[in-house]
Parts: sequence; structure tokens; C-alpha cells
Amino acid sequence: MWRQGRGRARLRAHAIDPALDPSSYPLFTILARHDSLPMSQLVAALELDKSTVTRQVDAVVRLGLVERHPDPDDARARVVSLTEVGRQRVDAVVASAVAEWRARLSKWDPDDIRTLTELLRRLETSSD
Repeated sequence: MWRQGRGRARLRAHAIDPALDPSSYPLFTILARHDSLPMSQLVAALELDKSTVTRQVDAVVRLGLVERHPDPDDARARVVSLTEVGRQRVDAVVASAVAEWRARLSKWDPDDIRTLTELLRRLETSSD
């Protein structure tokens, strides 16, 4: 299951841009939910080292998919957001992924979907 998930992430990353490193795909999933995020929040959300996130952001800035701006609340900090091109590509990939999941789950019994949702929620909130 994890291997298939990594494979889907790789395909989705390449659908955003063929030069996009698949390890940067989670950055896009987080930015897709927000207009912009301070780097510190992006680092926390990705649960990666600041230098790793900085390298990923640098790479996607070069691709024209993400941009940095000064943080209006802290002149020392930077805010990261999708460019218009980045937003369009991510939205298209997310729409495709949602359609794929809906198609797969449309064959399931609604009670099974509720059970799966409950179990995944429990797994997410359980402590280590």
C-alpha cells in the first residue's frame, strides 16, 4: 500500500511538472490548502528539517510553481505560495486524484466506507 502511494505521488508530481522531484509533492498538497504559509509553518507541516524544505522550495521556485514573499507580520520571515501556474496544475492534479478515489470507492458499500473512514481517523489520532 505504501509503495503504491509513493508511485501515485510520483505520477502526480510529474503531472504537475516533469522536472518536479516526487519528494516535493507533499509540499504542494499542503500549499494547495492554503493561500500562503510562512516557511516555519510549512516546515512544521511537512515535519522535515528546515534546510530540506528550503531546498525543495528553491527547486520549485526555479520551476515557476511557487514563489516567496516577505511575511507582512515578520520582516525577517518569508511566506511561500503557489504561483498562478502552480495553482492551476495542482488543482488539476487534485481534481484528477479526487475523481480517481471517487471512482474506486463508488463500488464500495457505504457502510464499508464509513468503517474505513472511522478506522483511518482512529489510526491518525492514536498515539505512538
